[in-house]
Amino acid sequence: MRRRRAWHSFVIYQALILPQRHIPKRCKTLKNSNDTAVFTTKFVLEDKRTITYVTHDSEDGAWQFFSDDQFDDFEIVAKIVGLREIMDIDPTLAELINMEPGHVATRKNKADKWTIKRAD
Repeated sequence: MRRRRAWHSFVIYQALILPQRHIPKRCKTLKNSNDTAVFTTKFVLEDKRTITYVTHDSEDGAWQFFSDDQFDDFEIVAKIVGLREIMDIDPTLAELINMEPGHVATRKNKADKWTIKRAD
């Protein structure tokens, strides 16, 4: 739950400092355009950590891609990237193409299959 609240705080924070075109409006599936904004962390982008937790938010349709790394200061680790960039990092994310809003997908490592369940 800490992750989800952090992302919503970050969206509000980013809306104040970024032009509106960088904030996703409504993402229903990963079939969106390659430049659809998605959320991730520096651990995924810079440290090349495996994505193990994906959310598709029911409130705003935003996609979020996390590794297992924990963080205390969200604004230091948060990143917004295009959908194509996150898919290039991990092509197995295509398996989540039909994940409905309000669901999360988890796995232990890149070799595992994704487990999808309704978000709490």
